[in-house]
Amino acid sequence: MHPELAADLARLPELLEETRQHALAFLDGLDERSVIPRAAGDGLPTTGGGGLPTAGGGLPAALAEFAERWEPRLSASAGPRYFGFVTGGATPAALAGDWLTATADQNSNSSLDPAGQHLERETVGWLRELFGLSPAHHGTFVSGATMSNTVGLAIAREWLGERLGVDVAEDGVGALGPVRVLSGGAHSSVPKALSVLGLGRTALHGVPLLPGREAVDVAALERALAEADGPCVVVANAGTVNTVDFDDLPAIAALRERYGFWLHVDAAFGAFAALSPQHAHLVAGLDLADSVCVDLHKWLNVPYDSAVQFTRRPDLQARVFRNAAAYLGPLGEHPDLVHLTPENSHRLRALAAWFTLRAYGRSGHREIVERNVAGARALGEAVERIDGLRLLAPVRLNVVCFTLATDPTPERLADLAAEVAGEAFLTPTRYADRPALRAAFSNWRTTEADVRRTAEALARAVGKPAPDRNGV
Repeated sequence: MHPELAADLARLPELLEETRQHALAFLDGLDERSVIPRAAGDGLPTTGGGGLPTAGGGLPAALAEFAERWEPRLSASAGPRYFGFVTGGATPAALAGDWLTATADQNSNSSLDPAGQHLERETVGWLRELFGLSPAHHGTFVSGATMSNTVGLAIAREWLGERLGVDVAEDGVGALGPVRVLSGGAHSSVPKALSVLGLGRTALHGVPLLPGREAVDVAALERALAEADGPCVVVANAGTVNTVDFDDLPAIAALRERYGFWLHVDAAFGAFAALSPQHAHLVAGLDLADSVCVDLHKWLNVPYDSAVQFTRRPDLQARVFRNAAAYLGPLGEHPDLVHLTPENSHRLRALAAWFTLRAYGRSGHREIVERNVAGARALGEAVERIDGLRLLAPVRLNVVCFTLATDPTPERLADLAAEVAGEAFLTPTRYADRPALRAAFSNWRTTEADVRRTAEALARAVGKPAPDRNGV
């Protein structure tokens, strides 16, 4: 054994304890840490450091350099005021589960080594119950919403082939001819998925939205379906990223009785509305979907990367992703996970989800959702009171979308976001053709105090003169 490996192994309990202390210090400092450190990229090379060392010095040397060079530059994305990208954190139980995931280092794809698969299936069953889906939906873990949407649309592609009498998995997308994917406001991951799947970004056709909404006009969708030549895919939204608007899922599903289409629902974080009795109506009809995307490293608050995809047609899913090798299990009635996703291998990412669900149950995660929703509403009310800001849409769930009251250029909004970045991280967007900022609440740590700090930082920032971009 290499001497540095042997030395680390001999001192492993001591070194892991030192690592634990680093982790605890980082977590303890989240509340006061600059959410985006001003020097995050200062003085660092863009493509690697000074070259790979010949002799590394073992874990102590790596830990020391990380603490000196990288840790101070990391954002507080695990903390309570990181409102960008709909980013959750990691509950204590999820963090423990993730540590144990790395410790056990399982590849949970094969029934030849089955414990990981059984744990994943149990966790998927709990998630299915959490979101109000019926046992007709089968699920698998994937890396994030983009991959979840990709898997769902891959199954949809196979369904299109089934309707047209061709085997796309065997013969390729050329056997399909042109494909029409209809959506009122598909997330950017949808055209990306269509590109990966060979269907092409131009397969996506936008359908008009309801006035002043991000929800699809169901009458316009019906007209588009009536004009389509052959079966289609419909991508519905259960929670848009700008204003968390929801398509009318029961009405869309009713159209499926008259027009042949595959209904894929992107419920990346909107599915969590099901946990709150006050908001569960927003996802009524989710169970009617043919495939569903839910992101878990958002509102379930498990570490990156983790998501789940559900479908009513696991047979088509296995047709797409089946992998033939002598050392893999057969397809069978319940295919090994290796036959259900693009990865032949994946870490036991279900364990972190299992831990947080087991530790806090439905009631604990409902409390997180409802506290985040209350926080978003409170920030929305604060924005309306701040002279110089304008709320652009109702706070329907957990996202606040707002802009400057006058001259809301992308540059001025970028300055505003940079000004408050030490206290809160906001991301830019466009809504109703206006440049805007958005704050997404999904972290289990966020409290009323964090809302006040964010509102105060915004009030201070808009009260300052705009920076002189010409340096005069």
